[in-house]
Amino acid sequence: MEIVLIKAAQLICCLSLLVFLHEGGHFLFAKFSGVKVEKFYLFFNPYFHLFSTRDEWFTRLFPYFRDNETEYGIGWLPLGGYVSIAGMVDETKSAEDIAARAPQESDFNQKPVWRRFLIMFGGVLFNLIAALVIYSAIVFTWGREIVPMRNLPDGLNYNQTAQEIGFVNGDTPIRIDGMDIEGFSGALMMDISEAKTVTVLRNGEEVDIEMPAGGVSLLEMQKSPQFFSLPVKPIVGEVAEGMPAYKYGIEAGDIIQEIDGVPTPDVTDVTTELGRRQDILSAEGCTPEDSIRAKSISLIVMRAGSGAQDTLSLTLGNDTKLGVLWDNKFKDIPTEHQSYTLLQSIPAGFQLAWKTLSDYVVSLKYLFHKEGIQQVGSFLTIGDLFPPIWDWQSFWNLTAFISIILAVMNILPIPGLDGGHIALLLYEGIMRKQPSPKVMDVIEKAGLFLLFALMILAFSNDIMRFFF
Repeated sequence: MEIVLIKAAQLICCLSLLVFLHEGGHFLFAKFSGVKVEKFYLFFNPYFHLFSTRDEWFTRLFPYFRDNETEYGIGWLPLGGYVSIAGMVDETKSAEDIAARAPQESDFNQKPVWRRFLIMFGGVLFNLIAALVIYSAIVFTWGREIVPMRNLPDGLNYNQTAQEIGFVNGDTPIRIDGMDIEGFSGALMMDISEAKTVTVLRNGEEVDIEMPAGGVSLLEMQKSPQFFSLPVKPIVGEVAEGMPAYKYGIEAGDIIQEIDGVPTPDVTDVTTELGRRQDILSAEGCTPEDSIRAKSISLIVMRAGSGAQDTLSLTLGNDTKLGVLWDNKFKDIPTEHQSYTLLQSIPAGFQLAWKTLSDYVVSLKYLFHKEGIQQVGSFLTIGDLFPPIWDWQSFWNLTAFISIILAVMNILPIPGLDGGHIALLLYEGIMRKQPSPKVMDVIEKAGLFLLFALMILAFSNDIMRFFF
């Protein structure tokens, strides 16, 4: 329960900061453009209708105050935030609401297109600036720990697909399309998926490997066994309580040497054997007898400390997972620490922000694949990204990353989001006329329906991941 509370606290702090900055971007550009902002709220405060009148007393349990024209407050529903801008059709006002009052000079729809564009783009801009500032502060405060590719003592291991392309176990990628690889990181797989040529170090010589035309699907590369992995001896680092490894007495430091007579000198050998059993369970026509055989395995385990070998007969669950985390694969690999002065941290932070942004934009093309749709998640998925302990470096890294996600998702031309409003403004700028308030009202409602459907999908995926 403590871990859940720590992750939830980090998520709330992260989103509160980023939503405040995002809505603050809209707010400041509106003020500078002479547009009246009626409300500025962190979180939402919808009214209930439990009785004959709306229950305004409920929302007033939360703090708020007013100046000459704007009400500032904190809502009771922590799912984002909003600014209510006079003369603008949005989630707080319909076309009928706007038509019911006389136009004012300070209304949003009375301003030139370019001013309205800046107001709508302000939230995205502030999220991008926040990511840049946070990444710069991270490298200035903690520096960066790089794992140079040439420091990998045994190169990488590759799955069958990679070997068919031309990779060989032990190859060390050093350049992608002629650009040096800075170090081993989680972004390396995406970079290789988009590459035309990968240069590897093989037995001391450089070898160019031509990638298939159009690249390799990142989703396919990430399937178990992955396209490449660090050679890692299957030494157990942690055992998850309640999982098969825990039930059958496997402990930290134990080494998995064989599965059903198949030697497993590397972690990929273990995942391959377990993945083969998962394929049996998920295949059409899998009988109860097939299921029992697939989930029953025999392990030879070398015990930590004593070196004694034990043979264990295990019954796996439907996910065919042992329930172990492997020992730290980086602990024996020499790293290089890079420190930055204040001036150096700004371009370094910009490079990190740009790399994260470009990788995330590229990854969006997989959203419409079956596997991509299954990866869509809600606040539960985002919250699970945070570590189980409060670590400031991890917190700020994730905050910068989520800030970029918010910027990209909001700029998409989806009705109801900033990008939807910007698309309408571009239409107006080209056609020299505004869409009618009723059309904008319909578009806004359609966008809210779409966003609601995406929210249901995200929560459904989370429920499937966490409970099934």
